[in-house]
Amino acid sequence: MTETTAPPLPDGLVAIVKRDCPTCVLVDPVLAEIEAATGVSVYSQDDPSFPESLSAVLDDTDLAVSWHHEIETVPTLLRVVDGVETDRIVGWSREQWQTFAGVDSLGAELPEMRPGCGSLSVDPNLTDELTVRFSGSTLAGRRVEFAALEDEFEAAFDRGWTDGLPVVPPTEARVLRMLEGTTRAPGDIVCTVPPDLNDVTVEQVAINAVMAGCKPEYFPVVLSAVEAACSDEFNMHGLLATTFWSGPVIVVNGPIAKRIGMNAEHNVFGQGNRANLTIGRALQLVIRNLGGGRPGEVDMSMQGSPGKLSFCFPELEEGSPFESLATERGLPPGTDAVTLFAGQGPSPIVDQLSRTPESLVRSFASAMKAMFHPKLVIGMDAMLVVSPEHGRIFAEAGWDKARLHAELSELLMLNSDDLIRGVGGIDEGVPEAFAGMQLPKFRPGGLLIAYAGGDAGLFSGVITGWVGGEKGSEPVTREITP
Repeated sequence: MTETTAPPLPDGLVAIVKRDCPTCVLVDPVLAEIEAATGVSVYSQDDPSFPESLSAVLDDTDLAVSWHHEIETVPTLLRVVDGVETDRIVGWSREQWQTFAGVDSLGAELPEMRPGCGSLSVDPNLTDELTVRFSGSTLAGRRVEFAALEDEFEAAFDRGWTDGLPVVPPTEARVLRMLEGTTRAPGDIVCTVPPDLNDVTVEQVAINAVMAGCKPEYFPVVLSAVEAACSDEFNMHGLLATTFWSGPVIVVNGPIAKRIGMNAEHNVFGQGNRANLTIGRALQLVIRNLGGGRPGEVDMSMQGSPGKLSFCFPELEEGSPFESLATERGLPPGTDAVTLFAGQGPSPIVDQLSRTPESLVRSFASAMKAMFHPKLVIGMDAMLVVSPEHGRIFAEAGWDKARLHAELSELLMLNSDDLIRGVGGIDEGVPEAFAGMQLPKFRPGGLLIAYAGGDAGLFSGVITGWVGGEKGSEPVTREITP
């Protein structure tokens, strides 16, 4: 039962205590002195028979009084006038208690001062339950009742709520805690989620963020990623419906990445970091559960990729020789942001011998010419993720990102005569009408460059993309807001 109204306090002096607190036990006789001298109302959080020296003790074992009146430490001594608290003392201080109660000899035999103990109303094991009981939750989501013998994890599988892995049951307490991660109202519409084009609220996204295993501090990133993915430019519906491998790749920039513990270094695309994995997973669950994008139904990927479960990583901005991806795409340096890119899993570029940028950029271009198919050009996008050891070679030579882009653009112009259908005994390729031309490997403007990875290993990676532009997906960058 939800009790949203604060229980009224009696006028006069009011104390809140618990037996499981040495300081509360210490002031037991003091409270008896106050009761005899001026009167006091005492609430006990854990044992209605404590303190034994009083003629009467009020029961607060449901913690309604303590929660509503924001008691963080016991003992707390309040002064109440006409039902309103006017002053309080936390813990035991002989001088303060004497002044407060107007009893000069109060507690003369006790130590001068003792700190109190944590109130049960702020016990981490109880706070979620108390919030649900007392906050007047206005969550609009439908409550699902499980049978007594029903396993909640198996029930989620049976109801089709999962991506194939177990999900965290989205209890009301967990959803309320997730909502503490944003200043947005639970009922605010975040966006319209394809393919079913459902208007989705902050609360509904929070439910899926809970199921994904996110912490509340990740939630602003999740919300911004959902907004970016559901924009017209990103074309999430088309990305789902294609038979290609692609899914949304989330790149995070700004101080928030470090603040919430994201990993931009060793194993950056892999397992082991909760923030990276659960943020990406939360977006996928929103698309699946709220938008209807389920594999074999609207999601028609022919083979798929592990990245369709979750693909999220931050750039390694500290020590980077390049401006961040978000800054390159128009946001001020230091802005918290997400960039959504339609991509697959990363492909490695191995070059352990190049020590000049001229050699290394040729290695990059040579490897990228084979992406998708050596004879396919122009239509697709890609993201080059430069590692620190390779980045150091560019930095020492004074190459910035603009220089790297320019050199790659030139090196990735290909002779169309090598790409014509049938050349080399390969039927795949461009039509014969393109003969005698120089063609770009990737869509103009469709090659993004990011910086991430561990500091050991002369390897970089390319995240191959999908069709770019109006017929496919445009990368989308959004500022992260609370």
